[in-house]
Amino acid sequence: MTLTRKKNNVDFIESVSRRSSVLNPGDKKQGLDFLISFFSAIRPGKTRDKKDATKNMELVLDQMGAHPILLTNLKHALLSQLVNTDLSAAFTESGISPAGGFWQEFFGRTRHKILPALQHENDFLYVVNRIFFLKNDYQWIDHIPHECWIRFFEEIGLSVHVDDKHIILQLLHSLKILSFQVARFGLEKEIYDHLPPQDRADNPFLSQNSLVQELEEQVLHAEEVEKIRNLCFRLKGLLQQEMQSIGYIRQNHSISGTSLHQTYSLVVLSNKLERMNLILDVLDTDQNFNTANFVSFFKTLVRNENRKNSIREFLSLNLGYLAYQIAEHKGTRGSAYITSNRKEYSRMIWSAMMGGVIISFVAIIKNLISKTQLPIFWHGFAYSLNDSAGFVLIDVTGSTLATKQPAFTASAVASSLDTKQNTLKPNLYNLAVTVAKVSRSQFASFLGNLLIVFPGTYLLAWLFHLLTHSLLLDAGEAMAVLENQHPWHSLSLLYACNTGFFLFLSGIIAGYVQNKIRYGHIGERLKNHPLWRVTSSPEKLNRRSAYIEKNAGTIAGSVSLGFMIGMSSVVSKFIGLPFDARHITISSGEVSSAVYSLGFENIPRMYLLTVLLGVLGIGFLNFVVSFAFAFMVAVRSRGVHLREYPEFLGILGRYFWKRPLDFVRPRRHLPETE
Repeated sequence: MTLTRKKNNVDFIESVSRRSSVLNPGDKKQGLDFLISFFSAIRPGKTRDKKDATKNMELVLDQMGAHPILLTNLKHALLSQLVNTDLSAAFTESGISPAGGFWQEFFGRTRHKILPALQHENDFLYVVNRIFFLKNDYQWIDHIPHECWIRFFEEIGLSVHVDDKHIILQLLHSLKILSFQVARFGLEKEIYDHLPPQDRADNPFLSQNSLVQELEEQVLHAEEVEKIRNLCFRLKGLLQQEMQSIGYIRQNHSISGTSLHQTYSLVVLSNKLERMNLILDVLDTDQNFNTANFVSFFKTLVRNENRKNSIREFLSLNLGYLAYQIAEHKGTRGSAYITSNRKEYSRMIWSAMMGGVIISFVAIIKNLISKTQLPIFWHGFAYSLNDSAGFVLIDVTGSTLATKQPAFTASAVASSLDTKQNTLKPNLYNLAVTVAKVSRSQFASFLGNLLIVFPGTYLLAWLFHLLTHSLLLDAGEAMAVLENQHPWHSLSLLYACNTGFFLFLSGIIAGYVQNKIRYGHIGERLKNHPLWRVTSSPEKLNRRSAYIEKNAGTIAGSVSLGFMIGMSSVVSKFIGLPFDARHITISSGEVSSAVYSLGFENIPRMYLLTVLLGVLGIGFLNFVVSFAFAFMVAVRSRGVHLREYPEFLGILGRYFWKRPLDFVRPRRHLPETE
């Protein structure tokens, strides 16, 4: 009997149900054709009655119950593939990145995206790719409820099929491969040095390997069922202990930090342990086949094969935990930028005013640098050093720069939705209150900065004029400065978006460096540096190493931000395209110095008002873009799906309507209920 795919796949199910002929379990080609047509009947189609995959599955399940011949042929078709193909790659390779490392897999996927890898017909993964040949098949498979798939595989009687000796031998072979790979991972420095103390003394990653070899001998020699069952039980206990060790390492990332290689290794190791558990569930002979676990594996297998060359999928999986740790370091600091009461609010304004004093000097020095005759690159380098020095000085003095807050507060807000920390649904009203706190804290820092920057820079320009008897800017230069900040005479608002991205990126750099310092134990290593030990007392050593350990990430973020803003105009001149940065506090200082040079009486009032509104627009876009990027990374790295909380915007809107001033300043007294 030759089975071909029909235009209407439901006709295939009906035609098989009417026939009396039975598929030969030994005919691999005929079995594969049957499976392709069978799952095509479940795949959503273009017609109205075929669009819902779940309804298609329910219809097929009903047909299987009503027509035993359909179920029999399906069993034989599946058995023909299980018996006549190599299953080991499906268990040991699909969806599990090779042990070579992050970059090897990254470049491997890039190559295979251009020219896909060759698969042999005897490989079970070849069967999977033939049946689920569309790149989005994993979507409708995932859309069908777990319970439907469980019923489907229980109807087939999958646990009966895997009793075949050929399949058992392949499962044992796959288990051995995974076991040796897990043991090797358990001895890697990136894993071993961060294990719990008890696991370093008695390494479960090594212990499981000897048990797997013992299990293989007992299964091959057909030992007593009870012995095999006990061995499988002990092995599952060790695998559970290993998963707990992985959890321990991840939980301690906030203390010890992490690296890209360690993150990659833990992802791979977790996948291998899950596969070993699945195989043991088949081999343990307890007749309690965990179909739910197999369904999860089936869905994962199809997704892996559909997305095996997806670079985005690979980066999302492996960079997630690293991004989480970066966001955690930022979020820890972000709580300091959120004000809850009047005292904290006043302290924030004062801190921002101190930052405004520093930025006033940065703006004046920038104007002086612009008057020097330097090559393009060195002009940009000088601007970068000036901006970096100002940002670092703000950090060192404990002052506040308004635009640096969003990169940190976004992580603090996202932590309240953290699925890695919270098992219960978050209180969305409390989240709305947190957003209000962030809003007013941001308002306080902007207010503090601007209260000082504009009059402060104006005063410094006057002092420069008084001491040198010359204006900081001539009329042409001053007018050019105002034009550069004008919202529609220039691209200042677009450049403000660039700065928003730079602010986000500098926050990422700060978090990454802080994470790296903890992971590399830089503080301890500095204490043992031979030169420092000779030239410094123990007290100085401790003080210096503690300072670097605490502040190096922040300083790195400030320096990187200074260079991104300072060099942007240089990049524009190099590439010949409009590209620059606009930062609200620096722009405000430049406008102030230009106004002093021109004089208020020489500037049209509406023009000046427009420029000042443009500066406020720059600040708004600095904040929105920076916060949006930082929040997106923070929620994604925490496994949060905002679509799960559609009611949040309504809650936030109602809260704003009821208490709009909470978004600007804190209330004097809060009711006990709040």
